[in-house]
Amino acid sequence: MNLFRPYSAGEPQRDARGRLVGIDRYQDVLGRNWKRFVGTGLLTILGFAPLGLGTAYAVLSSSVLVQLAACVLGGAVAGPFLACLYDGLLRALRDAPGSWRENTRRALRQNVRGAIWPGILTGLFLGAASFAGVMLFFWRSVFPGLGTILVYLVSWLLFFVLATLYWPQLVLFEMPNRQRLRNMLLFMLRYPLPVLGAAALQLVFWLLMVLFAPWTLLLLPLVGAWFPLFAALFVLYNKLNEAFGLEARIAQAFPEQTPQYDD
Repeated sequence: MNLFRPYSAGEPQRDARGRLVGIDRYQDVLGRNWKRFVGTGLLTILGFAPLGLGTAYAVLSSSVLVQLAACVLGGAVAGPFLACLYDGLLRALRDAPGSWRENTRRALRQNVRGAIWPGILTGLFLGAASFAGVMLFFWRSVFPGLGTILVYLVSWLLFFVLATLYWPQLVLFEMPNRQRLRNMLLFMLRYPLPVLGAAALQLVFWLLMVLFAPWTLLLLPLVGAWFPLFAALFVLYNKLNEAFGLEARIAQAFPEQTPQYDD
């Protein structure tokens, strides 16, 4: 699957383990796993359907109370599915073996409780930001100023920063939320540019999806849920592995998930 790679760049480079690096690594992971990504993405869209439908009804009825209920209930439903998406993408990036069905069932079962409250918080932000976006850009008689637009976009950027750093910790490690938040802060301070770049990738993708709607809705089932997140995690994965020792800790706890590479 040669997305953004329509040509050959010579002999691919590998690290000491035999794993491809750089753009070859991107192409390799995407080519081997895109069908799994699409399947998990469709499950994630299904999980977010109650939140999306509730938000749409709240906007059409101009009801903040309906929006609040939709955010809480829809976010609680969506949380485990979002955790499953992160789990699937991270498994692919560390080349973990196993069938898609088995890994998906395990991810849903393991994260169904822990992902409810983060899902609710995610739903509250998504619902409030969507409601605010409609008010700012559709219900106002005067188009908002540049400062208002920048504040709105920065809030989305910060959301993507926090989500991209929080959810991997949730699906990979059992630890108190206070420790996860501390890890997020330290990671942001150590790698500010990669973190902002990964968040900006997601922001630009979703901006394009909104600006060119409804035509982009045709792409939503194929790439909407998983591709921007995969790109962001691909940018950050080596640094996440270095900072948290992802692969070493997982290999120690679950030796059966250790990948094997040909010489």
